[in-house]
Amino acid sequence: MSFSFDASMHLGNFRYEAAFAADSELVVLFGHSGAGKSVTLQLFAGLMRPERGHIQLNGRVLTDTTARIHVRPPERHVGYVVQELALFPHMDVRQNIAFALDDRRGAAARKRVDGLLELLDLEGYGARMPRSLSGGQRQRVALARALAAATEILLLDEPFSALDESLREGLRGELLRLRRELGLPVLFVTHDLREAHLLADRLAIFDEGKLLQFGLRDDVFRRPASPRVATLTGVANLIPGRVLEAREGRLLLECAGMRLWCGPQPDAGCFRAGQAVVAAIRAELVNFTRHGEDHEFNHLQARVAEDLSYGAVHTIRLEATGRGPDLRAEIAARPHSVLGIKPGSVWTIELPPEDVHVMAAEANAS
Repeated sequence: MSFSFDASMHLGNFRYEAAFAADSELVVLFGHSGAGKSVTLQLFAGLMRPERGHIQLNGRVLTDTTARIHVRPPERHVGYVVQELALFPHMDVRQNIAFALDDRRGAAARKRVDGLLELLDLEGYGARMPRSLSGGQRQRVALARALAAATEILLLDEPFSALDESLREGLRGELLRLRRELGLPVLFVTHDLREAHLLADRLAIFDEGKLLQFGLRDDVFRRPASPRVATLTGVANLIPGRVLEAREGRLLLECAGMRLWCGPQPDAGCFRAGQAVVAAIRAELVNFTRHGEDHEFNHLQARVAEDLSYGAVHTIRLEATGRGPDLRAEIAARPHSVLGIKPGSVWTIELPPEDVHVMAAEANAS
């Protein structure tokens, strides 16, 4: 199964524009509230019409503004779950699920509902009313209803955001199992960065109505397309600098007085000597090393200015004692204890060249 999406429109002063495509993958649409994520789902479901667009699902055109094609929402074979779930309070679980079927009372409908109750671990709950279910159970009923008809893609709009973390964790596992068993593409909206990392095969980063980057999850997290994408995806260390030289796909930068080899960079040929750039490295990739010989490249001396513990992870603010930038680092509790990291202690910090990603400085950066 596969789909392609390309649409643009205005909503008052809000300009929306996005284009991407995927196969039977879980695509996470990530960004702040109002970034355009939910608009994407509504356009795919046919609840909104773009000013310009072409949307295709498994070779079937759903929207084509040039050809004046707009397939009605019930005929799109799209399963759509909104944050509020919208279960009918006067219907029991079986009736809520069967509501998506054309024939809700026949033998085929009963068989389909029975299969979905089993698939979503709801056996024995068919006669229960929504008010008597837990949040996780209501969420599974909503998923079952979305899958009841001939669904070819599942659209999920922040479906777990109102649930406790323990329930969310279980439902994330259920969703990944469903995707594997059914082979359906999934578009999943979230503004939770951890959830995006846990679920995504591919990641779409939205900001102010624009799709800034689309790609494999790890590519987007490790190689953001711009400083703005890096900020949105939680890159804690964005270091301004300039290019000194490029050599065999690797870049040598000067950043806050420190020389920094970065590489290999797939687009190293796009940079020139003297160009203003931003070097990015995620906090979890910053290395603590014992004091040793002085290093010319990719090392600096830094003092632990702040050490905050978040369960099994320590977030550390480092202040350079000489050349080099101030940094943020993350380290697991066990190596933190073994190394004996304490506020005020001074360390040699390594920024591994393979973990440093280089981006052009944004024109409007201050």
